[in-house]
Amino acid sequence: LHITAYDLSIDTLDMHANNTFRRFDRFNLKYNPAGQSRLREIFLKTDNVIGGKYLAEITREVINDLEAGKYQLVEWRVSIYGRKASEWESLAKWFYSHRLAHQNVRWLIQIPRLYNIYRQGGEIRSFSQMMYNIFAPLIAVTLDPLSDPPLHYFLMTVLGLDSVDDESRPEQGHLSYGTSGETKLPLPDDWTLPDNPPYGYWMYYMYSNLAVLNQLRASRGMNTFQLRPHCGEAGDIDHLISSYLLAHQINHGIQLRKNSSLQYLFYLSQIGIAMSPLSNNKLFLDYNKNPFPKYFYQGLNVSLSTDDPLMLHYTKDPLVEEYSVATQVWKLSSTDQCEIARNSVIQSGWERRYKVYYLGKDYNDIKETNVPDIRLIYRKETLDTEIRAIDLISTNH
Repeated sequence: LHITAYDLSIDTLDMHANNTFRRFDRFNLKYNPAGQSRLREIFLKTDNVIGGKYLAEITREVINDLEAGKYQLVEWRVSIYGRKASEWESLAKWFYSHRLAHQNVRWLIQIPRLYNIYRQGGEIRSFSQMMYNIFAPLIAVTLDPLSDPPLHYFLMTVLGLDSVDDESRPEQGHLSYGTSGETKLPLPDDWTLPDNPPYGYWMYYMYSNLAVLNQLRASRGMNTFQLRPHCGEAGDIDHLISSYLLAHQINHGIQLRKNSSLQYLFYLSQIGIAMSPLSNNKLFLDYNKNPFPKYFYQGLNVSLSTDDPLMLHYTKDPLVEEYSVATQVWKLSSTDQCEIARNSVIQSGWERRYKVYYLGKDYNDIKETNVPDIRLIYRKETLDTEIRAIDLISTNH
């Protein structure tokens, strides 16, 4: 690479998200240290010739930092790509052999929607094969935990599945027409096309497979998983419709500002929206145009979260950075900040005992949350009034 230790700097590594506004392609390149994909493979992958040693060491250092913070609990993401069924075994081996289990850490599995790349590269034959590679190992280890003990123990720390990719990219619908004129999409076994399926297609088959897996795990007394995709960061409003119907919660959701009816449905259902205004500011939406304060004041279930903190934030405490900037720009009161933090705890996938510890019984103990009862009563009464009005109108018609 013709780089010495003396040449290395933040500028040389070039991993901070500069000049990436509405350029997701440039943003993805920022994952490569010094613009070199080989360095990404060495330092930022779990499955490489050194067994993900460097990434595990960095992860352990950050875990040690968490222990010094009294209230820091995290949900970190690692990737499963669906190219091979053995990916789960490799990831669990990395987690298990490097002893990365910790009481302050839970994991989300992010699944990049990259079917088209793997299909064109000949790594998979159909969309069905990709879904099989993602879910079959989970069903197998649920049926027989002793078949892969590291994966069994890793799944005990996993909270859910995320789905990520560039939402702004145009989609190929590949619609066909039935005898009655209805539109249809190919079944997963028949989706051998080189193009990526639409967002809603991905969501439906991730949801359906996850529902079967969760029923199986629940019947055996095991933890279950949520579907919490990146959604509504860009692209068509159909993405948000799909996630409203299928997801437990979503990340981003800034496109809701373009459709008041759908925004109202998210409010009525109180679907959690984890928002990252500083990330949006670098990629898709100027900070002063972000709908977060509007969502919050209207009563949507929103929280502040980090997103790629090493690339998008400037301090060692990226979540504090999100709160401090939001508080300054939108003039949030201390009660507002505490309510947003409370939403964050409730939205998280952490076990109930942790939520009770931090929020109190019924998640409403003012001594723990610092949210006045009158604020929570106002939120509940407003929501109940809206639902009663809808019930009244529907009854009359």
